[in-house]
Amino acid sequence: MILKLLLVIGVIAFIYFKFIKKKPQVEKTADKKDEQKSSDMVECATCKIYCSLEDSLISGGKYYCSKECQESAK
Repeated sequence: MILKLLLVIGVIAFIYFKFIKKKPQVEKTADKKDEQKSSDMVECATCKIYCSLEDSLISGGKYYCSKECQESAK
């Protein structure tokens, strides 16, 4: 009788921890933040093409895709 009760409790606990209890999603949110930072695009003030925020140059509050565009705007 006790073995049957322990078996039923064990099966219920297994089902709960395997399928019902939600797993932490800390890693997924960190990955999304990294993707958003690298995918931000800005428009060049001179030639009007889009380049990534990491690759762009900022001068006078405007974004430029290269040194040539930055110099031609002056």
